[in-house]
Amino acid sequence: MSAQLLFYSDATPISLDHHKNASIRPLTNYGYPGGVNAVPVVGPEFGKAACDMMIVFAGDENGMMPMAVLGLRDGEDLFLDPAQQWSGRYVPAFIRRYPFAFSMSADGQTFTLCIDENFAGFNRDGEGSNLFDENGERSEYLTNVLAFMQDYQGQYHATRAFCGRLLERGLLEPMHVEYNLSDGTSGVMRGFHAINREKLKALPADVLEEMSQGDELELAYVHLQSLNNLDPLLNRMSPPA
Repeated sequence: MSAQLLFYSDATPISLDHHKNASIRPLTNYGYPGGVNAVPVVGPEFGKAACDMMIVFAGDENGMMPMAVLGLRDGEDLFLDPAQQWSGRYVPAFIRRYPFAFSMSADGQTFTLCIDENFAGFNRDGEGSNLFDENGERSEYLTNVLAFMQDYQGQYHATRAFCGRLLERGLLEPMHVEYNLSDGTSGVMRGFHAINREKLKALPADVLEEMSQGDELELAYVHLQSLNNLDPLLNRMSPPA
């Protein structure tokens, strides 16, 4: 749950020299997230993601990130139907941004837009949307992608900062989920954290006010409410082969 690129396998920096004739075909299915059981979500997504996903926190004392739980078993995405179509009510931005991603320089000051060249829609046959126009300028498609990615990156850093404040206030605690299926199968999902509701309620009034003004109190309670999606998630599980 702590992987940064998860289902990306060949993230390559986008450049005119290398991608002048590259195009992206429209997405036809969501088969590419298969193999992961959680993806990061940023603060503005909490409300929609919490409609049918559990939002938990993954990481350690050096940094946490909220994750939308897609399955309780490693490599299991319960929101993909047999036709590889998304069956949930909301598709996390981390998934929607694929096949694009930012890579960061060693000093953390420079971000480079990359594309996973193993994405099935990546081609050099002119099918779909071009990355560059005939004059070698960014296409409207690539310009829109870059704007989306920049907005996402800003939200990502703001969400990391939110998680840092949760850690500083001692609100995040390790948790695990034990489950038993109707066929007798049982298991445990570990490696995540959740907010301690009682510690949250016991914070000083000025801290709660600060969290409320910054919408962080709302995020905390949306996260806690989302944990009630465990039962619907269990209903999606099928017995292992």
